[in-house]
Amino acid sequence: MPLSAYLVINEDDFLDVIDQMRTAIPKEIKEAEKLQREREQIIAEAQAEADHIIRMAQEEGEKRMEEHEIIQVASKREKTIIERAQREAEVLKKEADEYARTVLTSLDDQLGTVESQIANLLMTVRNGLDTLSPVEADPAQQEEPL
Repeated sequence: MPLSAYLVINEDDFLDVIDQMRTAIPKEIKEAEKLQREREQIIAEAQAEADHIIRMAQEEGEKRMEEHEIIQVASKREKTIIERAQREAEVLKKEADEYARTVLTSLDDQLGTVESQIANLLMTVRNGLDTLSPVEADPAQQEEPL
């Protein structure tokens, strides 16, 4: 109606539009619900995959951490063993040096004794030669002419 707050609408057209809405809306609602379910399923799958990736990353991190700790322990043990071996080698070297010094000192003493004995024997031999030498000094006198 002109100049009024009311509007004139064709009733048949209005009812047709309402019928179309009644049939179209449930179909749209069903499609929207289907899309919502698919969206929720995709989100759930993505969340599950993300959780799986996170869990795998944590396990890998823990594994690497354990390996790192094992390597650190092995490295410390290696250093300890090497240090101990070096200390033992130093002790053995000192003991070997001391043993060699003792043996060489003993050998030096023995050689000194042998040297003095040889000197005494040499003197005895020379004295003996000196004693025998005057007799043998004049071999021409001992020979008879022919």
